[in-house]
Amino acid sequence: MDSAAINSAAPIRLTTPLTDEMLRPLKVGESVLLSGVIYTARDAAHKRMVETLKHGEDLPMALDGQVIYYVGPAPAQPDQVTGPAGPTTSTRMDSFTLPLLERGLKGMIGKGKRSDEVRAGIVHYGAVYFVAVGGAAALIAARIKQVEMIAYHDLGTEAIHRLLVEDFPVVVGNDVHGGDLFEMGKAQYRVRSTE
Repeated sequence: MDSAAINSAAPIRLTTPLTDEMLRPLKVGESVLLSGVIYTARDAAHKRMVETLKHGEDLPMALDGQVIYYVGPAPAQPDQVTGPAGPTTSTRMDSFTLPLLERGLKGMIGKGKRSDEVRAGIVHYGAVYFVAVGGAAALIAARIKQVEMIAYHDLGTEAIHRLLVEDFPVVVGNDVHGGDLFEMGKAQYRVRSTE
């Protein structure tokens, strides 16, 4: 889907926690403005969460209907809620994603393509992968209204944070129907290059 198609419709507004009814109508390429609570976690936190589940212990937050943003927010300046908060590459979380989807995780935010296994898991568990714009960390940070570190404090910026966001801009990268924005983009490029 080209950028004109992505931006042609008004954004869809969603408030967390997410439900099947909210996610079912979404299609790849659609712009979404997320509001409510989302959680941060990068690979170190993901690894720890999966190990926690393997030991039969509780996670630091309930995942049912929740969204995890793949980010380690930079420290805030005195007049800021948070420092720059741009997405990290999502493939770093791929090996840890399925156990979290199984526990009810409904949304993930990052940048870049997901593995075949994760894409299949997104369909199986009825979740959505949202893409945030890389390189827009300061702009994204302006949509974060509150930050609270809730777990794994020893990981520093990679600890799990609870964010309260308002109109956080994302694009649907993988939908519950198996649509994949990155595959669509490649297919459109091939068609254009043969014209």
